[in-house]
Amino acid sequence: MLEKMKRRRTIRKYTDEPVPEKLLRELLTIAARASNTGNMQLYSVVQTRDAAAKAKLAPAHFNQPMVTQAPVVLTFCADANRFVKWAEQRRAEAGFGNLQTFMAAVIDSMLFAQNFCTAAEAEGLGICYLGTTTYNADQIIKALELPQLVVPVTTITVGYPDGLPEQPERLPLDAILHTETYQDYTADDINRLYADKEALEANIRFVEENKKETLAQVFTDVRYTKANNEHFSAVLLKVLQDQGFLADT
Repeated sequence: MLEKMKRRRTIRKYTDEPVPEKLLRELLTIAARASNTGNMQLYSVVQTRDAAAKAKLAPAHFNQPMVTQAPVVLTFCADANRFVKWAEQRRAEAGFGNLQTFMAAVIDSMLFAQNFCTAAEAEGLGICYLGTTTYNADQIIKALELPQLVVPVTTITVGYPDGLPEQPERLPLDAILHTETYQDYTADDINRLYADKEALEANIRFVEENKKETLAQVFTDVRYTKANNEHFSAVLLKVLQDQGFLADT
């Protein structure tokens, strides 16, 4: 298992081989053993297999090809709806329309999602996380008919890999590990920790193709701009209000 985790890659191209429903259910059952807040399991997952339904989701993910090409698309949701309904039917009142519950549900759903991915990869499946889920959460809510107190958090495409891409680089452990207290980074630290990343031929080409001076500028000026971040932040904030997670604010 550890060796597989060391070699893991994000898979964006899949064969036509279907993912058996029995296997998918087994992997999700295993994933549900993940830790969660108070054993309330404040999450749900919506599986999408139908081609028309995947096409309906695709625009929310900026029409990334793996959404329609993957055999299965899984949308993992922060979900307080089910627990609140259970509480109401048992003469209990759940005060879950707030940011704290949403954060707990986000953590629960991501632990569930990552447990699923680890299990799926152990069975020879490939996965790809789609970070676009929270960008256009309002569109996904409409497409999947999500009720109050349910918000999509991440989407994962699943299938059997059609080839293996190169493994992307990662920062050295020293860049992310702090001992006892947080040790802030000096200018020399930043230069040292990002040196290998910036020296990669693919990243040098990335900078040239985008006509930028540094790799950092590609991230800030092209991929994750301030304007886009502020726009999608406003969209998500409205989603949280509309879905009832900010009802108490």
